[in-house]
Amino acid sequence: MAKKKQKPDFSKPKQNEELKNKPEEQPDFLIDSNGNYFEEDEVAPEDKEYEGLPLVVIAGRPNVGKSTLFNRFLHKRVAITNDQPGVTRDPVEATAIINDKPVHLVDTGGYKLTRDIGTKEAELDDYVVERSLDMIQKADVVILLLEAGVITGEDEEFIIKMRPYWNKLIAAVNKTEGGKNEAEAWNYAKYGFDELIFISAEHGDRISELSDLVTSRCDFSKVKVLSADRPIKIAILGKPNTGKSTLSNRLTHTENSIVCDYAGTTRDVVEGEFEYGGRHFRVLDTAGIRRKAKVTDDVEYYSVNRAIKTLDECDVVYLMIDAVEGLAEQDKKICSLAFEKGRGIIFVLNKWDLREEQNQKAVKAAREWINIMFGQMDFAPILPLSALEGKGVKDLLNTTIELYEQLTRKIGTSSLNNALQDWLDRYPPPASKTAHFKIRYMTQASTNPVSFVIFATRPEVVPEPYVTYLKNRIREDLGYDHIPVLLEMKGSRTKWEDRER
Repeated sequence: MAKKKQKPDFSKPKQNEELKNKPEEQPDFLIDSNGNYFEEDEVAPEDKEYEGLPLVVIAGRPNVGKSTLFNRFLHKRVAITNDQPGVTRDPVEATAIINDKPVHLVDTGGYKLTRDIGTKEAELDDYVVERSLDMIQKADVVILLLEAGVITGEDEEFIIKMRPYWNKLIAAVNKTEGGKNEAEAWNYAKYGFDELIFISAEHGDRISELSDLVTSRCDFSKVKVLSADRPIKIAILGKPNTGKSTLSNRLTHTENSIVCDYAGTTRDVVEGEFEYGGRHFRVLDTAGIRRKAKVTDDVEYYSVNRAIKTLDECDVVYLMIDAVEGLAEQDKKICSLAFEKGRGIIFVLNKWDLREEQNQKAVKAAREWINIMFGQMDFAPILPLSALEGKGVKDLLNTTIELYEQLTRKIGTSSLNNALQDWLDRYPPPASKTAHFKIRYMTQASTNPVSFVIFATRPEVVPEPYVTYLKNRIREDLGYDHIPVLLEMKGSRTKWEDRER
């Protein structure tokens, strides 16, 4: 557990005008989801890796507030919430700390009674219901979320389906903040629930009592904290219908992500985990990203934003490209965002099994075309794949491990400067009367993203071609040949050996 610290006093005297715009120092502590303080180099409980967690599932019909309750338990917005019914489709999963105890929390899609038979939307609704019922069957605790008001046919049908799981059910009637609608909420008592509680997911009413009910039903005897080795995080990005969810399911050996021909099926970021080659992976399956002009629906807008935000969390991006349809302008924008953040990028040519030509000549032609389209990305691996058949998955994962090792590689400063001196001797900086400068030394500023700083007497006059030369040498000579490398020139008149130690 994180070390509890005394809550600091944030009250401050008024600042005078000259200090008003001075940036405040960052605190040396963070706050976990229960409000406890811990040192910055510690790991918050919800960010640790566990095994044997009890499974807690939130279920109910659409638009009763399941995603709001999910976010309430996590103390952050993870699941997308909107007044539009049926926003959540895939189960959204996360580790939640409830009463200082970790649980595996799942937000499921809503149970719909009315469906237009024979339509794509109805087929998708069937997938959602099937996936929700599957999660309920596996759960240790089910929170059946109901809404205060008129009891609907969907409520009644879903309650009937819950009868086999009555012993692990907690019925929570939502939207009763401040005692509102409690008279109507009592109508649910006729179904004979073992536990019935009135809550407000949005305002937090009686959430602590619900938390007590949840943890009292959980068995924590099998919970273990795994080693501190963090998983390799993969974000699967691309246009709609390129096979992102198919690949996610293939990697995790699950059906966590709903897969059908209906474009735009995935809305939330669906997480999954798997092991390969002795390494632990976490995969983030995201919503398809279309051009901004084509995004008119609020839910899709939030889905796309959530997908883009995975670039802040991941190590390696799988940019999914339909091998039959080819590249689109949107692929360039996704790639550019990933490059700017220094993420490892793999171009995945999915649906390769549907191409007429699948030989090495076709692979070479596809690589040449991608290198033309992405002029500065010739270092990024390009791999053909069939997520549906599983062909090419081993190559993809081996390449992912290789990229992660490059992203986390740290070069000692002494070794860096020996290499720098060799590069300067091999190709001396161009000399002129107007652009005279001396390159002093180099340090590695960070890993994952990988960035270096080279100090020079007049960094502003170092020619861009020479900076490119140094960046290429870093990539080729130091083993960063498949990832973005950031290089910054800074001013210094002090030699490396004369620096203060």
